[in-house]
Amino acid sequence: MNSMLRKLFARLTPEPRPGAPLFKAAAAEARRKHWYREGAVEDNVDGRFAMLATVLALITVRLEDGGAEARAHSGWLAERFVEAMDAEHREMGVSDPTLGKTVRRLVSALSNRNDIWREAVAGTADWRDAAARSVYRGTPPDEAALDHCAARLRILWEALKASADQALIGGKIG
Repeated sequence: MNSMLRKLFARLTPEPRPGAPLFKAAAAEARRKHWYREGAVEDNVDGRFAMLATVLALITVRLEDGGAEARAHSGWLAERFVEAMDAEHREMGVSDPTLGKTVRRLVSALSNRNDIWREAVAGTADWRDAAARSVYRGTPPDEAALDHCAARLRILWEALKASADQALIGGKIG
């Protein structure tokens, strides 16, 4: 009976979308106050985007290093990112003719950050330089802020590495 009701009312009680718990956890991490206080990330649309994209990039790199299900979730996480960017920009009043171009630009920015963090994690790029490029677009406000972000991103990476795939997929990132 329950399965029959689920089939009949599937649209009324949808299953959680793959990647949604992990995206929610990433967004919560990107909103943590220390990034904006001690890390001096600009508390505006650009700064918040930079922080979200940075956290998502680190998570994506970790998922790519996991098992088959984790690797599949890296794609689903990207889909949730596109949905969120589309919804947020619609709320900000970005019009339909330019929305697609805007979202493509944001996806490209996320992809660039994925590349930055792949190199840093592999040890082929300096961690502080990766933090400066990813969070501050290459120009940190000062050394203390950069030190804070680089150190906290390293802590986040270590937590991600230590996480089991299933815990990470379930939204536990630290």
